[in-house]
Amino acid sequence: MSDTTGAAEPAGIATALAEVRREIAASAASAERAPGDVTLVAVSKTQPVASLKAALATGQRVFGENRVQEAAAKWPELRADHPGLELHLIGPLQTNKVKEAVALFDVIETVDRPKLAAALATELARAPKHLRCYIEINTGAEPQKAGVDPADLETLLALCRNDYKLPVTGLMCIPPQDEDPALHFALLADLARRHQLSEISMGMSGDFPLAIRFGATHVRVGTAIFGTRLVSAL
Repeated sequence: MSDTTGAAEPAGIATALAEVRREIAASAASAERAPGDVTLVAVSKTQPVASLKAALATGQRVFGENRVQEAAAKWPELRADHPGLELHLIGPLQTNKVKEAVALFDVIETVDRPKLAAALATELARAPKHLRCYIEINTGAEPQKAGVDPADLETLLALCRNDYKLPVTGLMCIPPQDEDPALHFALLADLARRHQLSEISMGMSGDFPLAIRFGATHVRVGTAIFGTRLVSAL
């Protein structure tokens, strides 16, 4: 069974979303950016369908999921009822899940190795669709985390662009919990500028206003919208 302790009631999700959107607009204005330049990715991993429907009812159309299996159980039916959805994979992707991921998602944010890039390119050639990819950067060089080392980005990006013709449009990072995220946001934004990548996915519930200040184009917000994450049985 799933533990629902701390999860927001569906009725409270609209209020939470409105507050997050206000914070995004205020942070963008403070950074002299247009609010429309920042996309809210509502992180719906481990959340029940009732919560997703509550968010959809407010007009939210961009969501993030961590696992292919969980997304496959929740989103196909919702997509049929809500045109215009954009689904981001924000968790690690195994190569044996690539076919299903390409069918389900519109953005893969976690490309971090040549083998995965090659598998994605092969699947996209087999089943063409409009899909964007971000390269995940391990800005803190944490051995337990996914993501490519910043020093290796140029090599991986060249491989994706030149050999695999993969549609890489941005970068993503998850800063270490015990470090100042500003340093990591600045690094990711600089890497994106240097490599002419227009999309920057960084910032979560606790630090997305700061990420916007450093140039985030996509912020991934879950707890501030849905409450404490559920323990999923999927």
